[in-house]
Amino acid sequence: MRLAFLVAGEVGAPPVVLLPGRGLDHTDWARVIAHLAGSWRVYAPDLRGHGHSEWPGVYSLELMRDDVVALLDHLEVARATFVAHSLGGMVSCLIAEEYPDRVERLVLEDVPAPHPAGLPLPAKPEGALAFDWAMVEQTAYQRNHPDPAWLERLAKISAPTLVIAGGAPSHLPQDQVADLAARIPDARLVTIEAGHDVHAKRPEEFLAALTEFLER
Repeated sequence: MRLAFLVAGEVGAPPVVLLPGRGLDHTDWARVIAHLAGSWRVYAPDLRGHGHSEWPGVYSLELMRDDVVALLDHLEVARATFVAHSLGGMVSCLIAEEYPDRVERLVLEDVPAPHPAGLPLPAKPEGALAFDWAMVEQTAYQRNHPDPAWLERLAKISAPTLVIAGGAPSHLPQDQVADLAARIPDARLVTIEAGHDVHAKRPEEFLAALTEFLER
């Protein structure tokens, strides 16, 4: 796998990895990158099947997890803070479960606990896409049929964790976001009434919560 990624910030600064939601790429984090780059070494990859990374036609959350860990190995980043949205947040949880020594802190933006969702596959949009539709189909199947171990192993996440919920405007069941926070030991839950894309809709509040957590 070849992954495209953006790097910002000074060499030697504490590393932070930004993982976007499904259908999005590193450009979705532009404002967050600009905010963090003064104090952090920021790595913002496009997940497989997204943006300028390869579109191999084979997708799973586990493969995305291992892609990100392999990228960190390539970059010689032993341990990092992860800030992740939606699908990227689910990938980050799997990294924290499988590779706890690689995760310094964890910030999860509007990420539900991995219960079976029972959601219909969305209709494919017309025209060219910035992501592989096969990725949507295959990750949607996993959303509806998650590995039960993913839920059970949330209790083993040892990294300090902040969960930012999008509140009532979000299309995600907020009780599932709260359940995710409740299952991760000592996780902090903050609700910002912005909908699913908190960092885009209410950037000042998102960045304030993020900065306060990272500077503890």
